[in-house]
Amino acid sequence: MKTFLILGAGTAGTMMAHKLDALLSPEEWRIVVVDQDDRHLYQPGLLFVPFGMARPEDLVRSRSRNLPPRAELRLSAIESIDPEARIVRLSDGEELTWDLLLIATGTRILPEETPGLTGEGWHKDAFDFYSLEGATALRDRLASWAGGTLVVNFVDVPIKCPVAPLEFAFLADAFFRERGMRDAVRLVYATPLEGAFTKPRASAALGQMLGDRGIEVVSEFGLASVDGGARRMTAFDGRTLDYDLLVTIPLHGGAHPFQNSTMGDALGFIPTDKRTLRSRDHEHIFVIGDATDVPASKAGSVAHFQGDVLVENIRRHLAGLPLLADFDGHANCFIESGDGKALLIDFNYETEPLPGKFPLPVVGPFDLLAESHVNHWGKLAFEWIYWNILIRGGEMPIEHRMSLMGKRA
Repeated sequence: MKTFLILGAGTAGTMMAHKLDALLSPEEWRIVVVDQDDRHLYQPGLLFVPFGMARPEDLVRSRSRNLPPRAELRLSAIESIDPEARIVRLSDGEELTWDLLLIATGTRILPEETPGLTGEGWHKDAFDFYSLEGATALRDRLASWAGGTLVVNFVDVPIKCPVAPLEFAFLADAFFRERGMRDAVRLVYATPLEGAFTKPRASAALGQMLGDRGIEVVSEFGLASVDGGARRMTAFDGRTLDYDLLVTIPLHGGAHPFQNSTMGDALGFIPTDKRTLRSRDHEHIFVIGDATDVPASKAGSVAHFQGDVLVENIRRHLAGLPLLADFDGHANCFIESGDGKALLIDFNYETEPLPGKFPLPVVGPFDLLAESHVNHWGKLAFEWIYWNILIRGGEMPIEHRMSLMGKRA
Protein backbone atom coordinates (compact mmCIF):
# COMPACT_ATOMS: atom_id res chain seq x y z
CA MET A 1 0.00 0.00 0.00
CA LYS A 2 1.42 3.38 -1.06
CA THR A 3 1.04 6.55 1.02
CA PHE A 4 0.07 9.98 -0.24
CA LEU A 5 0.91 12.35 2.61
CA ILE A 6 -0.65 15.82 2.87
CA LEU A 7 0.86 18.31 5.31
CA GLY A 8 -1.86 20.77 6.30
CA ALA A 9 -5.64 20.44 6.60
CA GLY A 10 -6.61 24.01 5.83
CA THR A 11 -8.23 25.24 2.63
CA ALA A 12 -5.76 23.75 0.16
CA GLY A 13 -5.01 20.53 2.03
CA THR A 14 -8.67 19.69 2.66
CA MET A 15 -9.65 20.44 -0.94
CA MET A 16 -6.82 18.28 -2.30
CA ALA A 17 -7.68 15.40 0.06
CA HIS A 18 -11.10 15.24 -1.61
CA LYS A 19 -9.64 15.49 -5.11
CA LEU A 20 -7.12 12.75 -4.37
CA ASP A 21 -9.85 10.62 -2.82
CA ALA A 22 -11.50 10.61 -6.25
CA LEU A 23 -8.22 10.12 -8.15
CA LEU A 24 -6.37 7.45 -6.19
CA SER A 25 -7.47 3.83 -5.92
CA PRO A 26 -8.21 2.91 -2.27
CA GLU A 27 -6.80 -0.55 -2.95
CA GLU A 28 -3.46 0.97 -3.91
CA TRP A 29 -3.19 4.24 -1.96
CA ARG A 30 -3.82 5.49 1.56
CA ILE A 31 -4.24 9.21 2.17
CA VAL A 32 -2.75 10.61 5.39
CA VAL A 33 -3.26 14.23 6.45
CA VAL A 34 -1.32 16.03 9.20
CA ASP A 35 -2.27 19.17 11.09
CA GLN A 36 -1.57 20.46 14.56
CA ASP A 37 -5.20 20.76 15.72
CA ASP A 38 -8.79 19.97 14.76
CA ARG A 39 -9.85 23.61 14.20
CA HIS A 40 -10.55 24.59 10.57
CA LEU A 41 -10.88 28.37 10.46
CA TYR A 42 -12.80 30.22 7.74
CA GLN A 43 -10.21 32.96 7.37
CA PRO A 44 -12.18 35.37 5.11
CA GLY A 45 -14.63 35.81 7.99
CA LEU A 46 -11.97 37.35 10.25
CA LEU A 47 -12.37 40.67 8.40
CA PHE A 48 -15.96 40.98 9.64
CA VAL A 49 -15.37 40.09 13.30
CA PRO A 50 -14.00 43.51 14.45
CA PHE A 51 -17.13 45.23 13.13
CA GLY A 52 -19.59 42.81 14.70
CA MET A 53 -20.54 41.41 11.28
CA ALA A 54 -19.47 37.84 12.12
CA ARG A 55 -19.30 35.79 15.30
CA PRO A 56 -15.95 34.13 16.04
CA GLU A 57 -17.59 30.84 17.00
CA ASP A 58 -19.26 30.58 13.58
CA LEU A 59 -15.91 30.63 11.75
CA VAL A 60 -14.45 27.42 13.21
CA ARG A 61 -15.36 23.84 12.34
CA SER A 62 -13.75 20.45 12.79
CA ARG A 63 -11.00 19.55 10.32
CA SER A 64 -11.83 15.86 10.59
CA ARG A 65 -15.46 16.39 9.60
CA ASN A 66 -14.44 18.26 6.46
CA LEU A 67 -12.01 15.59 5.24
CA PRO A 68 -13.16 12.57 3.21
CA PRO A 69 -13.84 9.52 5.44
CA ARG A 70 -10.95 7.64 3.85
CA ALA A 71 -8.36 10.23 4.92
CA GLU A 72 -6.38 9.41 8.07
CA LEU A 73 -5.92 12.58 10.13
CA ARG A 74 -2.91 12.90 12.44
CA LEU A 75 -3.23 15.74 14.97
CA SER A 76 0.31 16.79 15.80
CA ALA A 77 2.81 19.52 15.04
CA ILE A 78 5.56 18.69 12.55
CA GLU A 79 8.99 18.35 14.10
CA SER A 80 11.11 17.84 10.97
CA ILE A 81 11.05 16.67 7.36
CA ASP A 82 13.67 14.59 5.58
CA PRO A 83 12.87 14.90 1.85
CA GLU A 84 15.54 12.43 0.77
CA ALA A 85 14.50 9.65 3.17
CA ARG A 86 10.85 10.65 2.70
CA ILE A 87 10.20 10.84 6.42
CA VAL A 88 8.14 13.34 8.43
CA ARG A 89 8.74 13.33 12.18
CA LEU A 90 5.86 14.57 14.33
CA SER A 91 6.21 16.22 17.72
CA ASP A 92 4.32 13.33 19.35
CA GLY A 93 7.13 10.99 18.27
CA GLU A 94 5.43 9.34 15.29
CA GLU A 95 7.34 9.01 12.02
CA LEU A 96 5.44 9.00 8.72
CA THR A 97 6.84 7.86 5.39
CA TRP A 98 5.42 8.72 1.99
CA ASP A 99 5.53 7.85 -1.67
CA LEU A 100 4.22 11.27 -2.70
CA LEU A 101 4.06 14.38 -0.54
CA LEU A 102 1.86 17.47 -0.84
CA ILE A 103 2.84 20.50 1.23
CA ALA A 104 -0.21 22.62 2.07
CA THR A 105 0.95 24.13 5.34
CA GLY A 106 -0.10 27.68 4.48
CA THR A 107 1.46 30.74 6.02
CA ARG A 108 1.45 32.26 9.49
CA ILE A 109 1.74 35.73 10.93
CA LEU A 110 4.98 36.67 12.69
CA PRO A 111 4.26 39.85 14.71
CA GLU A 112 7.24 39.13 16.94
CA GLU A 113 9.56 39.75 13.97
CA THR A 114 8.82 43.51 14.08
CA PRO A 115 10.70 45.05 17.03
CA GLY A 116 8.31 46.39 19.66
CA LEU A 117 5.08 45.29 17.97
CA THR A 118 4.17 42.61 20.52
CA GLY A 119 5.47 44.64 23.45
CA GLU A 120 3.59 47.27 25.42
CA GLY A 121 0.12 47.89 24.01
CA TRP A 122 -0.18 44.66 22.00
CA HIS A 123 -3.88 43.73 21.76
CA LYS A 124 -4.64 46.90 23.74
CA ASP A 125 -3.76 49.72 21.32
CA ALA A 126 -2.22 47.62 18.53
CA PHE A 127 -4.03 44.68 16.96
CA ASP A 128 -3.96 42.19 14.13
CA PHE A 129 -7.16 40.79 12.65
CA TYR A 130 -5.52 37.85 10.87
CA SER A 131 -5.99 35.65 13.94
CA LEU A 132 -9.21 34.80 15.76
CA GLU A 133 -7.73 36.14 18.98
CA GLY A 134 -6.62 39.42 17.40
CA ALA A 135 -9.88 40.01 15.53
CA THR A 136 -11.93 39.36 18.68
CA ALA A 137 -9.77 41.64 20.83
CA LEU A 138 -10.04 44.38 18.19
CA ARG A 139 -13.83 44.00 18.14
CA ASP A 140 -13.96 44.62 21.88
CA ARG A 141 -11.66 47.65 21.59
CA LEU A 142 -13.62 49.25 18.75
CA ALA A 143 -16.86 48.89 20.71
CA SER A 144 -15.68 51.49 23.23
CA TRP A 145 -13.12 53.50 21.23
CA ALA A 146 -13.87 57.23 21.33
CA GLY A 147 -11.81 58.25 18.29
CA GLY A 148 -8.39 59.57 17.35
CA THR A 149 -5.89 58.40 14.74
CA LEU A 150 -6.37 54.86 13.44
CA VAL A 151 -3.54 53.54 11.28
CA VAL A 152 -4.07 50.50 9.06
CA ASN A 153 -0.71 49.04 8.08
CA PHE A 154 0.78 45.90 6.64
CA VAL A 155 4.44 45.27 7.29
CA ASP A 156 5.54 43.68 4.02
CA VAL A 157 4.45 41.38 1.22
CA PRO A 158 3.56 38.58 0.78
CA ILE A 159 0.49 38.44 2.99
CA LYS A 160 -2.65 36.33 3.02
CA CYS A 161 -5.48 38.01 1.11
CA PRO A 162 -3.59 41.08 -0.15
CA VAL A 163 -6.80 43.15 -0.39
CA ALA A 164 -7.84 42.60 3.25
CA PRO A 165 -5.98 45.69 4.60
CA LEU A 166 -7.86 47.84 2.08
CA GLU A 167 -11.14 46.17 2.99
CA PHE A 168 -10.52 46.92 6.66
CA ALA A 169 -9.93 50.60 5.89
CA PHE A 170 -13.14 50.83 3.83
CA LEU A 171 -15.21 49.00 6.45
CA ALA A 172 -13.74 51.14 9.24
CA ASP A 173 -14.81 54.28 7.37
CA ALA A 174 -18.36 52.92 7.05
CA PHE A 175 -18.37 51.67 10.66
CA PHE A 176 -17.47 55.08 12.07
CA ARG A 177 -19.95 56.87 9.81
CA GLU A 178 -22.73 54.56 10.98
CA ARG A 179 -21.82 55.36 14.59
CA GLY A 180 -21.85 59.10 13.87
CA MET A 181 -18.18 59.54 14.83
CA ARG A 182 -16.35 59.65 11.50
CA ASP A 183 -15.32 63.27 12.09
CA ALA A 184 -13.60 62.15 15.30
CA VAL A 185 -11.42 59.63 13.46
CA ARG A 186 -8.36 60.23 11.32
CA LEU A 187 -7.96 57.16 9.11
CA VAL A 188 -4.48 56.47 7.73
CA TYR A 189 -3.50 53.68 5.33
CA ALA A 190 0.26 53.08 5.66
CA THR A 191 1.65 50.72 3.04
CA PRO A 192 5.13 49.58 2.00
CA LEU A 193 3.93 49.74 -1.63
CA GLU A 194 4.07 52.75 -3.94
CA GLY A 195 0.28 52.87 -4.05
CA ALA A 196 -2.86 51.20 -2.78
CA PHE A 197 -2.23 47.86 -4.54
CA THR A 198 0.42 45.94 -6.45
CA LYS A 199 -1.22 46.22 -9.89
CA PRO A 200 -1.18 49.75 -11.44
CA ARG A 201 -4.75 50.00 -12.74
CA ALA A 202 -6.30 48.55 -9.58
CA SER A 203 -3.96 50.66 -7.47
CA ALA A 204 -5.19 53.85 -9.15
CA ALA A 205 -8.86 52.90 -8.73
CA LEU A 206 -8.50 51.81 -5.13
CA GLY A 207 -6.34 54.83 -4.30
CA GLN A 208 -9.08 57.08 -5.65
CA MET A 209 -11.62 55.31 -3.43
CA LEU A 210 -9.43 55.84 -0.37
CA GLY A 211 -9.11 59.53 -1.20
CA ASP A 212 -12.85 59.92 -1.75
CA ARG A 213 -13.45 58.54 1.74
CA GLY A 214 -10.92 60.84 3.37
CA ILE A 215 -8.51 58.00 4.14
CA GLU A 216 -4.92 59.26 4.02
CA VAL A 217 -2.41 57.09 2.16
CA VAL A 218 1.19 56.99 3.39
CA SER A 219 3.09 55.06 0.72
CA GLU A 220 6.47 53.30 0.81
CA PHE A 221 6.25 53.07 4.59
CA GLY A 222 8.39 50.07 5.48
CA LEU A 223 7.71 49.45 9.16
CA ALA A 224 10.95 49.03 11.11
CA SER A 225 9.74 49.20 14.72
CA VAL A 226 6.89 50.10 17.04
CA ASP A 227 7.06 51.98 20.33
CA GLY A 228 3.91 50.81 22.08
CA GLY A 229 4.35 53.15 25.04
CA ALA A 230 4.58 56.23 22.84
CA ARG A 231 2.18 54.70 20.27
CA ARG A 232 4.60 55.51 17.48
CA MET A 233 5.61 53.63 14.32
CA THR A 234 9.01 54.18 12.72
CA ALA A 235 9.84 53.33 9.11
CA PHE A 236 13.23 52.18 7.83
CA ASP A 237 13.74 55.61 6.25
CA GLY A 238 13.23 57.34 9.60
CA ARG A 239 9.69 58.60 9.07
CA THR A 240 7.33 58.22 12.01
CA LEU A 241 3.58 57.83 12.40
CA ASP A 242 1.76 58.34 15.69
CA TYR A 243 -1.43 56.42 16.34
CA ASP A 244 -4.12 56.01 18.94
CA LEU A 245 -5.14 52.68 17.45
CA LEU A 246 -2.96 50.53 15.19
CA VAL A 247 -4.39 47.76 13.03
CA THR A 248 -1.50 45.86 11.53
CA ILE A 249 -1.03 42.90 9.24
CA PRO A 250 2.26 41.46 10.52
CA LEU A 251 5.08 39.94 8.53
CA HIS A 252 4.18 36.51 7.14
CA GLY A 253 6.29 33.40 6.95
CA GLY A 254 5.98 29.75 6.00
CA ALA A 255 5.29 26.92 8.41
CA HIS A 256 7.75 26.51 11.27
CA PRO A 257 9.52 23.37 9.94
CA PHE A 258 10.50 25.20 6.74
CA GLN A 259 12.01 28.27 8.38
CA ASN A 260 15.77 27.95 8.81
CA SER A 261 15.49 24.79 6.70
CA THR A 262 17.04 23.82 3.38
CA MET A 263 13.53 23.12 2.09
CA GLY A 264 12.31 26.72 2.49
CA ASP A 265 13.45 30.14 1.34
CA ALA A 266 14.37 33.00 3.70
CA LEU A 267 10.75 33.34 4.84
CA GLY A 268 10.05 29.62 4.96
CA PHE A 269 8.10 29.33 1.70
CA ILE A 270 8.78 26.33 -0.54
CA PRO A 271 10.54 26.91 -3.89
CA THR A 272 7.86 25.80 -6.35
CA ASP A 273 7.57 25.71 -10.12
CA LYS A 274 5.03 28.46 -10.70
CA ARG A 275 3.41 26.64 -13.63
CA THR A 276 3.44 22.94 -12.66
CA LEU A 277 3.30 23.39 -8.83
CA ARG A 278 5.92 20.73 -8.22
CA SER A 279 8.81 21.42 -5.86
CA ARG A 280 11.78 22.83 -7.73
CA ASP A 281 14.10 20.64 -5.65
CA HIS A 282 12.27 17.32 -5.21
CA GLU A 283 10.29 15.57 -7.93
CA HIS A 284 8.20 13.54 -5.45
CA ILE A 285 6.95 16.68 -3.64
CA PHE A 286 4.15 18.99 -4.78
CA VAL A 287 3.16 22.31 -3.16
CA ILE A 288 -0.08 24.28 -3.12
CA GLY A 289 -1.57 27.47 -1.75
CA ASP A 290 0.11 29.84 0.66
CA ALA A 291 3.02 27.45 1.29
CA THR A 292 4.46 28.12 -2.18
CA ASP A 293 6.83 30.90 -3.20
CA VAL A 294 5.03 31.46 -6.53
CA PRO A 295 4.35 35.14 -7.37
CA ALA A 296 0.57 34.80 -7.06
CA SER A 297 -1.76 36.08 -4.35
CA LYS A 298 -1.98 34.07 -1.17
CA ALA A 299 -5.75 33.66 -1.32
CA GLY A 300 -8.30 30.86 -1.29
CA SER A 301 -9.26 31.40 -4.93
CA VAL A 302 -5.65 30.82 -5.95
CA ALA A 303 -5.53 27.53 -4.03
CA HIS A 304 -8.73 26.46 -5.81
CA PHE A 305 -7.34 27.23 -9.28
CA GLN A 306 -4.03 25.57 -8.37
CA GLY A 307 -5.92 22.48 -7.22
CA ASP A 308 -7.39 21.94 -10.69
CA VAL A 309 -3.90 22.05 -12.21
CA LEU A 310 -2.28 20.02 -9.45
CA VAL A 311 -4.63 17.04 -9.51
CA GLU A 312 -4.00 16.63 -13.25
CA ASN A 313 -0.24 16.90 -12.77
CA ILE A 314 -0.31 14.31 -9.99
CA ARG A 315 -2.22 11.99 -12.32
CA ARG A 316 0.38 12.60 -15.04
CA HIS A 317 3.25 12.06 -12.60
CA LEU A 318 1.83 8.68 -11.60
CA ALA A 319 1.39 7.74 -15.26
CA GLY A 320 4.97 8.75 -16.13
CA LEU A 321 3.82 11.62 -18.35
CA PRO A 322 5.32 15.14 -18.55
CA LEU A 323 3.69 17.67 -16.24
CA LEU A 324 1.58 20.47 -17.68
CA ALA A 325 2.84 24.03 -17.14
CA ASP A 326 -0.77 25.06 -16.77
CA PHE A 327 -1.14 27.37 -13.76
CA ASP A 328 -1.26 31.00 -14.93
CA GLY A 329 -1.39 32.72 -11.54
CA HIS A 330 -5.16 33.21 -11.72
CA ALA A 331 -6.70 34.99 -8.73
CA ASN A 332 -9.98 36.71 -8.08
CA CYS A 333 -11.01 38.59 -4.96
CA PHE A 334 -14.06 40.42 -3.71
CA ILE A 335 -13.10 43.69 -2.02
CA GLU A 336 -15.58 44.92 0.60
CA SER A 337 -15.95 48.69 0.30
CA GLY A 338 -18.59 49.42 2.95
CA ASP A 339 -22.26 50.35 2.85
CA GLY A 340 -23.22 46.90 1.56
CA LYS A 341 -21.07 47.17 -1.56
CA ALA A 342 -17.94 45.47 -2.87
CA LEU A 343 -15.66 45.32 -5.90
CA LEU A 344 -14.33 42.28 -7.71
CA ILE A 345 -10.90 41.91 -9.29
CA ASP A 346 -9.74 39.07 -11.56
CA PHE A 347 -6.11 38.78 -12.71
CA ASN A 348 -3.14 36.47 -13.25
CA TYR A 349 0.64 36.53 -13.67
CA GLU A 350 0.54 38.58 -16.87
CA THR A 351 -2.78 40.45 -16.81
CA GLU A 352 -3.69 43.06 -14.22
CA PRO A 353 -7.27 43.60 -12.97
CA LEU A 354 -9.44 45.11 -15.71
CA PRO A 355 -12.94 46.63 -15.67
CA GLY A 356 -15.89 44.74 -17.13
CA LYS A 357 -18.32 41.98 -16.16
CA PHE A 358 -17.68 38.57 -14.56
CA PRO A 359 -17.99 35.70 -15.27
CA LEU A 360 -20.18 36.41 -18.32
CA PRO A 361 -19.93 39.38 -20.70
CA VAL A 362 -22.66 42.04 -20.43
CA VAL A 363 -24.79 40.15 -17.87
CA GLY A 364 -22.10 39.46 -15.27
CA PRO A 365 -23.66 39.39 -12.71
CA PHE A 366 -20.53 40.73 -11.00
CA ASP A 367 -18.84 44.05 -11.77
CA LEU A 368 -15.07 44.17 -12.17
CA LEU A 369 -13.21 47.11 -10.64
CA ALA A 370 -16.53 48.76 -9.75
CA GLU A 371 -18.66 48.80 -6.60
CA SER A 372 -22.02 47.05 -6.49
CA HIS A 373 -24.40 45.47 -4.02
CA VAL A 374 -24.31 42.24 -6.07
CA ASN A 375 -20.57 41.96 -5.48
CA HIS A 376 -21.18 42.27 -1.73
CA TRP A 377 -23.78 39.51 -1.85
CA GLY A 378 -21.27 37.40 -3.76
CA LYS A 379 -18.73 37.90 -0.98
CA LEU A 380 -21.26 36.82 1.64
CA ALA A 381 -22.42 33.82 -0.43
CA PHE A 382 -18.84 32.62 -0.71
CA GLU A 383 -18.89 31.33 2.88
CA TRP A 384 -21.53 28.72 1.99
CA ILE A 385 -19.66 27.86 -1.21
CA TYR A 386 -16.43 27.50 0.78
CA TRP A 387 -17.77 24.98 3.31
CA ASN A 388 -19.98 23.01 0.92
CA ILE A 389 -18.19 23.04 -2.43
CA LEU A 390 -14.68 24.51 -2.52
CA ILE A 391 -12.92 22.64 0.29
CA ARG A 392 -14.80 19.46 -0.62
CA GLY A 393 -13.16 19.46 -4.03
CA GLY A 394 -16.41 20.25 -5.85
CA GLU A 395 -16.64 21.67 -9.33
CA MET A 396 -16.84 25.44 -9.60
CA PRO A 397 -18.22 27.29 -12.66
CA ILE A 398 -14.93 29.19 -13.18
CA GLU A 399 -12.00 27.87 -15.22
CA HIS A 400 -8.60 27.72 -13.56
CA ARG A 401 -7.17 29.75 -16.45
CA MET A 402 -8.06 33.43 -16.40
CA SER A 403 -10.35 34.48 -19.24
CA LEU A 404 -10.46 37.90 -20.92
CA MET A 405 -14.13 37.36 -21.70
CA GLY A 406 -16.19 40.28 -20.42
CA LYS A 407 -13.14 42.42 -19.66
CA ARG A 408 -12.29 45.79 -21.19
CA ALA A 409 -8.60 46.28 -21.89
